[in-house]
Amino acid sequence: MRWKLWLLMAPALLWLAAIFAAPMLHYAWLSTQAETVLTGFQPRPIGTEQWLRLWNDARFWQDTWQTLRFSAASVGLEMLLGLTMALLLHQPLRGRGTLRTISLLPWALPTTVMALSWRWIFNDPYGPINQAMAQLGLGSVPFLSDPNITWLAAVWADTWKTTPFVALLLLAGLQNIPADLYEAAALEGASPWQNLRRITLPLLTPYLLIALLFRLAQALGVFDLIQVLTGGGPAGSTESLALYAYLNAMRFLDFGYSATVMLGSFVVLLLVAALAGLGLRGRLLR
Repeated sequence: MRWKLWLLMAPALLWLAAIFAAPMLHYAWLSTQAETVLTGFQPRPIGTEQWLRLWNDARFWQDTWQTLRFSAASVGLEMLLGLTMALLLHQPLRGRGTLRTISLLPWALPTTVMALSWRWIFNDPYGPINQAMAQLGLGSVPFLSDPNITWLAAVWADTWKTTPFVALLLLAGLQNIPADLYEAAALEGASPWQNLRRITLPLLTPYLLIALLFRLAQALGVFDLIQVLTGGGPAGSTESLALYAYLNAMRFLDFGYSATVMLGSFVVLLLVAALAGLGLRGRLLR
């Protein structure tokens, strides 16, 4: 019987191997090669030198911290706001279908278009926020030129765009929870908070895990939002691991080290996703 299951899964597994495993193996090989302008873009074996370089690369660790900080803030906000939005959209409100459609519009926009829009909104001094503050005599806020503020602006732009995606996943989970459970809890005199803690969150755990892992993978690999909104600045304070790998390949033409950075970021992703998934599951199932 088990072989039938593997047979049914074979097309999907082969597809995953083609689009994921094969490139990863190529990057693993490339990380052991020197392929730069100095080598005439011809791969030359150098063993583990790229990995030693990565380990001692202060910029890589700085970008790792910045990517983790961005991911923790944005994904944390998205999970909280997405759950709140899903609970609201699950209520029997008038015009609920229209509200659900409107709520998905930020997620439907291309990331580049959205990032350009937020870049204009955050512009100093011509953006609408700073223009309004100037009219009120409050001065302007350097959203895109102060390292302590710029990363928060990037978090806000990412949260605005992807919260509807989290809400959509959690809304699907809410619709699969039997209403009989809430009716039985009401007969026992359960409060809304008790319903949320004892019924909704435990039964929503698989959907929360899926949303968390999807968003962590996307946030830890963020590239287009940062590239368009801040370009990694000011002074590299918002540069992500994906942007660093891109710069090594396309600006510095160091393809071997770019592959090493990508694999290093993949290891970071696996560790963070595993810890976050185990932590969320343990907290919700207590």
